[in-house]
Amino acid sequence: MHSDETVFEKTYRNYLEQLEGINFESIAPKIGIKFEDNIAIIQLFRSEYKVSVEKITGPSGEKPSHDICVLLSKYLLLCPDEAPKNNDWVSFRNLKDSGPLINYFTNEIEREIASNFSEKINDLINASKILGGYPPVLNVKYDFAIQFDALPKIPIIMLFNDKDDEFSATCSVLFESGVEKYLDAECIAMIGWQLSFRLRKALK
Repeated sequence: MHSDETVFEKTYRNYLEQLEGINFESIAPKIGIKFEDNIAIIQLFRSEYKVSVEKITGPSGEKPSHDICVLLSKYLLLCPDEAPKNNDWVSFRNLKDSGPLINYFTNEIEREIASNFSEKINDLINASKILGGYPPVLNVKYDFAIQFDALPKIPIIMLFNDKDDEFSATCSVLFESGVEKYLDAECIAMIGWQLSFRLRKALK
């Protein structure tokens, strides 16, 4: 356990060192975040995180989980010079370099959401509202469709069909194709996991 914590801490410090080469003020308008007192202020599913070259803190003021630290760091480090021009809605499997993570995303995120909220669609609706969900831009026919602002400039859409007499509940999570300009496949998968985790947590 001590060894794992040491690895995580080294990774965390490495990202902070990389962030020293980033001009937060210049990239803030490009990705739609706030910048105050040399601190980048980022909303992740409506929760506020603060990133500086010294530390990363969450809503409670404590260092967030390792995956969130990585996600926020990469979000700043990979900031594109220009916003993507084409933004079709696609599934995770259609994104660049997603291949090794497709089974993980399908099983641990989409099927997990479907399983957790099977025959509990009202709970899913309420949990989605807590996370700031709003009507999607897509006109689709599902039992429930909702859009979230996972991060600034990174919207996602969740599509859910509840269990019926013939089929089990299903869930699909869609991203704009331009998300590839902001994050790598691993971090995009982290966003999916954060959605699944926060939906469960919202009900407690």
